[in-house]
Amino acid sequence: MSTTTVGNGAVPVKPTRRPKTTGGANLATGRSPEAKRMAAAILEVLAGARTPTEAAQALGLSVPRYYQIETRALSGLLAACEVRPKGRQPNPASEVAVLRQQNQRLQQEVTRHQALARAAQRAVGLSPPAPTAAAKAGKKTRRRRVARALSVAQRLQTDNPPVATPSASPTP
Repeated sequence: MSTTTVGNGAVPVKPTRRPKTTGGANLATGRSPEAKRMAAAILEVLAGARTPTEAAQALGLSVPRYYQIETRALSGLLAACEVRPKGRQPNPASEVAVLRQQNQRLQQEVTRHQALARAAQRAVGLSPPAPTAAAKAGKKTRRRRVARALSVAQRLQTDNPPVATPSASPTP
């Protein structure tokens, strides 16, 4: 903040604000001359200063093409007049970045916990667990177990239930 000296002391001077632009003073900055000409012609037609045929001739377009451009301009106007939600909106790209950072942090945390577990095993005097053959091969294959209830249900549904064999038969 700058100061100016008035009389005996320094008086702070507020920084100058940018002038408020009303009426679209900076509206045309960064736009092509062709876009400016089309926008001016469309506004003149909407204001009643020109007919659509005159505007089309001034732009070097056919009348149907002028109407297409006018429709596109009006739809852009309507889209710009839509109410925008307040605050930051979720962005899929930023969500992906956050998830990647979280994934990296969790991987570092897992590595840290593994190192702590190894240090604790060494401190206690335990030998590290021997790697299994499946772990060496890469993919662990397991035999799928059938639930006991399913095997019992299958036995109940068969026509010929298993006959219990007598364990001790009397001999005469």
